[in-house]
Amino acid sequence: MLMLTPKSYTVAQVDGFIYPVILIASTRGVKRICFAPLDTIIEELNKMNMPYTIDPYHDAAIELRQYFQGQRKHFDIPVDIDGTPFQLKVWKALQSIPYGEVRSYKDIALQIGHPRALRAVGQACGANPVPIIIPCHRVLTASGNLGGFSAGIEIKKALLDLEGTFSDKCR
Repeated sequence: MLMLTPKSYTVAQVDGFIYPVILIASTRGVKRICFAPLDTIIEELNKMNMPYTIDPYHDAAIELRQYFQGQRKHFDIPVDIDGTPFQLKVWKALQSIPYGEVRSYKDIALQIGHPRALRAVGQACGANPVPIIIPCHRVLTASGNLGGFSAGIEIKKALLDLEGTFSDKCR
């Protein structure tokens, strides 16, 4: 379910990945990235009476396409997200994980100064409204297992594979 406040949004379908990727942006930045068909997202926006325009050439769509084609390793586009102070701290830490590398939930908990908050870090990753741009897919369990992903493990595997990170150590 989309959680947006009434204003006008830009919606773009981003091709080049094996799953449908839709972005929703405000004038301030990307609000959401969804792994769903465009029709489904448009239907939800219409049900909520949310005004929108469709722009396949939005800057964020261009950067995401470049990422899917292996031409981009980090994002320059702004995000417009809301979260608790803890979530925002986790999301900022996730942005420091380089392309093609992974960290554990424990690594992130230590990085943000909450060494015992592994589950809370996992919950913050799951609440990330802009996966890929804030790369929660790069976080694994301490034993190297995939852990969870809000859009499903298959998508997490595909993103790690795209970055050349998926290996036998990622289960």
